[in-house]
Amino acid sequence: MKEERKCMLIVISGPSGVGKGTIFSRLLASDPSLTFSVSATTRAPRTGETDGVDYFFITDEQYQELVAQDAFLEHATVHGHSYGTLKSQIEEKLSKGLNVVLDIDPQGAKQVIAQWPECVSIFLLPPSYQKLRERLYGRNTDASEEIERRLKNAKGEIEQAGMYQYAVVNDDLQLALSQVSAIIAAEKQRTSRYFPVVE
Repeated sequence: MKEERKCMLIVISGPSGVGKGTIFSRLLASDPSLTFSVSATTRAPRTGETDGVDYFFITDEQYQELVAQDAFLEHATVHGHSYGTLKSQIEEKLSKGLNVVLDIDPQGAKQVIAQWPECVSIFLLPPSYQKLRERLYGRNTDASEEIERRLKNAKGEIEQAGMYQYAVVNDDLQLALSQVSAIIAAEKQRTSRYFPVVE
């Protein structure tokens, strides 16, 4: 049997602290057909982050230049910092036969869904706001003012869950991961992407 597949763009988003990063990294580790697009950001690197690996860390001036050049598939200012997904990164990876996963906020996801309607969109939800608060404070990566800002933003972000094709509650990490994996596995078999030829 001959098989051909059209690669897909997968958008995963949700509020800060919902576990996007953990699910994202485990998906990539378990499925060699998946890769991620390195985004550009104006925020400073966190401890352990590497330029060109975790993000392209750029200045506000460089960011504005890229916006002017229409270099981003999506871009937004979130929590006081600017982020953007470079079109060149997506196109390069898709052309190599890889499915590209984007870990982005709802502002950015809205732009991607509008520009790339065939993308697969998944929204991760916390089981409660209290659980989200505990996770954000437990990470020890941000000041309390930043955490409170993220929690305030989370309410508006969660209200946008309906624009995504799928919603997954991350109360149990293993269950949430298996649900996201099942969504991706099913989407790979869509006849708009999978072209088996019976000889």
